Amino acid sequence: EHPEKPYILLAQQSLFDNSRAPEGKHTVWAYCHIPFGSEFDMTERIEAQIERFAPGFRDLILARHVHNPSSMEKYNPNYIGGDITGGSMDLRQMFTRPTLSTYRTPVKGVYLCSSSTPPGPGVHGMCGYNAAQAVLKDTRSQLHLIHS
Repeated sequence: EHPEKPYILLAQQSLFDNSRAPEGKHTVWAYCHIPFGSEFDMTERIEAQIERFAPGFRDLILARHVHNPSSMEKYNPNYIGGDITGGSMDLRQMFTRPTLSTYRTPVKGVYLCSSSTPPGPGVHGMCGYNAAQAVLKDTRSQLHLIHS
């Protein structure tokens, strides 16, 4: 039910945003999927996996903040069942829904961006990039009208 060697998503945001950690320190965020309702603590297994690929990792840990699926869902109601991708997405959901606009809303200047927008969860950063492209396209067309 809980893998000994889980698949992990790992990010080290402080490499690109130094405001996330004190000078000379770094943060690491790691996630693995466990069933909703499970209270099993995967911390040891996650750290063991990271240690496999980054020997000495455990010796550098100063603090931990551990969450389970229930606490993730409480933190963000969009994390349905504790799933950071916003719940299940299957083929039937991708093509049989009405769409007005992928990123634009009926409110001028308000755009959508999340794992619920294309290309969907698991393609980190692309929904933000695509939403930004929509903003730029709209802004450029507005600038064209102003300067015409």
